[in-house]
Amino acid sequence: MAIKEELKQEVKEEGGGKDELDALDALEKEASEFNKDAEIDRILKAFKLDAYAVLDLQPGVPESEIKLYYRKKSLLIHPDKTSNPRAPDAFDRLKKAQTELMDEKTRLRLDECIADARTLLMRDRKLTVDSPEVKSPDQEFKEAWRRKTVEVLVDSEQRRRKQVKAQMQEEGREQRKQDEELEGRKRRREHEVAWEQTREGRIGSWRDFQQGAKTSGKEDTGGKKKKKLKVLG
Repeated sequence: MAIKEELKQEVKEEGGGKDELDALDALEKEASEFNKDAEIDRILKAFKLDAYAVLDLQPGVPESEIKLYYRKKSLLIHPDKTSNPRAPDAFDRLKKAQTELMDEKTRLRLDECIADARTLLMRDRKLTVDSPEVKSPDQEFKEAWRRKTVEVLVDSEQRRRKQVKAQMQEEGREQRKQDEELEGRKRRREHEVAWEQTREGRIGSWRDFQQGAKTSGKEDTGGKKKKKLKVLG
């Protein structure tokens, strides 16, 4: 029997009335809201680049457990189920974490970062895979591992952003080059069209010039033929 039902049964057996039962319901509601607020606070404080931390899961868990945890927590903090104003942000972050862990490539990158953090921590502490601290990690080692994971994830995200920025810059240069080539072809076409449109005018001007030259020649000679000069000798 659930604790709530047991308490209600005791109240009834002791002759308690509606007021006592209402008080129990109020306490249960208060406890439920407290749990919701606590979970919302935990999610928002979790390192958002670590989807495992957001869902409060250990690395390497099966997909079935990821789905189970997500369903339980999403029902607990759903904005329709609580008046907490931060619930929408927490719910969105929870959904994003679940999506990342269900994506094989994204989860693999995260697992690699977590494994790298463990290796770096072992190197810093001069430990091996056979060291007791590694084989049976205590809470202190786990916390140190998580802090190292944060460092590795931040470094990985910074490198990813630089790569994206460099790629965007390269794509921008390529786009500008294509735009310039397109503009050059457009100007050449416009020049060719303009040249063709003035072709008849240029031909007419040349004909007028030629005709004018012939007319001028006739006027200079007065319309008379030139006499041939006799060759002396």
